[in-house]
Amino acid sequence: MSETTIPEEIDILEILRLLPHRYPFIMIDRVLSIIPDQEAEALKNVTINEPFFQGHFPAKPVMPGVLMLEGMAQAGCILAYCSRPENIGTKLLYFAGLDKVRFRSPVGPGDQLIYKVQLLKTKRGIWKMAGKAFVAEQLVAEAELMASFG
Repeated sequence: MSETTIPEEIDILEILRLLPHRYPFIMIDRVLSIIPDQEAEALKNVTINEPFFQGHFPAKPVMPGVLMLEGMAQAGCILAYCSRPENIGTKLLYFAGLDKVRFRSPVGPGDQLIYKVQLLKTKRGIWKMAGKAFVAEQLVAEAELMASFG
């Protein structure tokens, strides 16, 4: 991806090029849309094969809420890299904080999570984003995320 061309969708191979995360910690499968310096939308197909379901919880598999937050953060990271492509491969985007975290409904195998992140502001190198996670258009989690390049 060059500085001037942002694809309409970003597939898993491009996600792996942009993010330092690897299995089992990659929490997005595809970026559906992105507008640099504004917003991004990504998806995660949740399957029974996820390693966390072995212990959370075997009789009633539920995706850990912190992993939904990680998925939002990774979508935000893609937004930041597409907004500042000069940082790709040279700087990492580090989580700096979370505010207003709410979990509204459990997520389990067979669900498709849609992460929507919106840039609220950047100030002194801190990126503040609003993140939301949906399953079938139902809000399941939300948070304000802060991150910075380092």
